Amino acid sequence: MKQNKKAVVLVSGGLDSATVLAIARNAGFDCYTLSFDYGQRHRSELVASDRVSEALGAKEHKTLVIDLRAIGGSALTDDAIAVPEKETPGIPVTYVPARNTVFLSIALGWAEVLGAFDIFIGVNAVDYSGYPDCRPEFIKAFEVMANLATKVGVEGDRLTLHAPLVKMTKAEIIKQGVALGVDYGLTVSCYQANRLGEGCGRCDSCRLRKQGFTEAGVADPTKYYK
Repeated sequence: MKQNKKAVVLVSGGLDSATVLAIARNAGFDCYTLSFDYGQRHRSELVASDRVSEALGAKEHKTLVIDLRAIGGSALTDDAIAVPEKETPGIPVTYVPARNTVFLSIALGWAEVLGAFDIFIGVNAVDYSGYPDCRPEFIKAFEVMANLATKVGVEGDRLTLHAPLVKMTKAEIIKQGVALGVDYGLTVSCYQANRLGEGCGRCDSCRLRKQGFTEAGVADPTKYYK
C-alpha cells in the first residue's frame, strides 16, 4: 500500500516541465527532479533545470549523463542537421529517437529506489502531432509496462505516470504555471539557445513559446539573441 507522496519529475529546464513540477508540488508530492545531459545542442537548459528545481523546492535534483550523440539522428544531437527555423510538416528533425522512452525508463528506476509510486512528465498537446513519444497512447502504454516490469508492480502496488499537460495548449500551460507561482524567466525552451540561455526566436520551440505567452496575455520574460 502506498505510504508516501514521493514523485520523480522529469525536468528539462523548459516551460512545460517547470509547470509540471509546480503541479506535482501543489498536489502535495515531495519532488525528486531528474534531468539528462544527453549531448543536446541546447546545453544551457541544464543550468535552467538546476534553477527551476531549486526555485520550486525539489527535495533532490540529479542530472544523469547519456550520450545520445553516439547514435545521432536528430538536430538536437547531430550538429550536421540544422535546426529548422520555420514550421515543417510531419515528424520534425528535432525529434530525438526514443528519448522519452529512455528518460522514463531511468526515472522508473529511480522511483523504485526512492520508493516513489508516481512519475511526472511534461508532454503536451502542442507536441502531440509532431513527436511520437508525446502522445497519450505512449504514456498509457509506458505505464502498463512499468507495472509489469517492476518489483513494486509485481508485489501489488501501482506506479502511476502523470502527464497533466497532455491536453493543454501552451497558453493554458502558462496560465496554470503563473497561478502556481512559476517564474518562467528561469526556463529555457529554445532548441539552439546560446550559453546564456537566450533563445533564437525562430525555432519551433521559440515560436510555440512566444505564441503561448501572447495567447495567455502574459508578458514573455524570454531573452532572444536574434
